Amino acid sequence: MQNTRLHIFGGKALLQLESWTQNPWRRASLLAIIFFGGFSIGASVGALAGAMSFLDPLAAFLFVVLAELAIRARKPLLLKGGDKLLLGLLDMARMGLVYGLLLEGFKASV
Repeated sequence: MQNTRLHIFGGKALLQLESWTQNPWRRASLLAIIFFGGFSIGASVGALAGAMSFLDPLAAFLFVVLAELAIRARKPLLLKGGDKLLLGLLDMARMGLVYGLLLEGFKASV
């Protein structure tokens, strides 16, 4: 991969984020923000797909594909040494999305 400005800036931003989250409270708050952001997106997409009932199969398919891609992206992140911040962020986003969809599904069935 070429060393472009965007590639260099992205690498520095990730390193700065990892160094910023060395404090356990900062790491926990960042993971919580990502989880609740994923929950919010999952709940809103579930509510919108439920209101426009013709989008239910398409929204379900997209979320299954998105969750499967997130699961498949875990293996390279697990094998990578060093800080596991990206793995935690990916897992929190995935869990928030799924939890938001499940909660919307339970609300719709009542």
